[in-house]
Amino acid sequence: MRRRRHNGPFISSFEWGGTLIVGLLVGLASTLLGWPNISQPHPFSAQFAQQEKIHFSLCHTGGGINCVVDGDTVWIRGVKIRIADIDTPETHPPRCTTEAELGSRATLRLQALLNAGSITLEPIDRDEDRYGRKLRIVKQGGRSVGDILVAEGLARRYGGGARSGWCG
Repeated sequence: MRRRRHNGPFISSFEWGGTLIVGLLVGLASTLLGWPNISQPHPFSAQFAQQEKIHFSLCHTGGGINCVVDGDTVWIRGVKIRIADIDTPETHPPRCTTEAELGSRATLRLQALLNAGSITLEPIDRDEDRYGRKLRIVKQGGRSVGDILVAEGLARRYGGGARSGWCG
């Protein structure tokens, strides 16, 4: 039996050509069979408006995969999202006892809303805030979770600019 000579870190033109042909065949098969297109834009690009059921845990500090940070911030698939249409009380750190209690209630209510069914993320006129969080309107059952939290007294409308405190 004859041993093939190893070409080191380089592959021969025959091997390269074979790899290219296999890649083209896989690409053609994926198109014909309707496999996911890996060249699609990142799911949090401005065009993302997919409805999806995800389970959310709590993650008050650090990053996460699918979790609620506070009443207006969540991690979805490892991307930090700021709910663009509301402002909720701070929870890390709260400035007073009232803000801490209201912030905790807003956080738990947001978690419950997100876990109640499929969600949709809708872009706004700006993609990110100054902290690098993606800015999105988050909807559950076709209704803005921001609208629900505002109606329940756990949030207020956010239109940009300076925010007033929750301590009175």
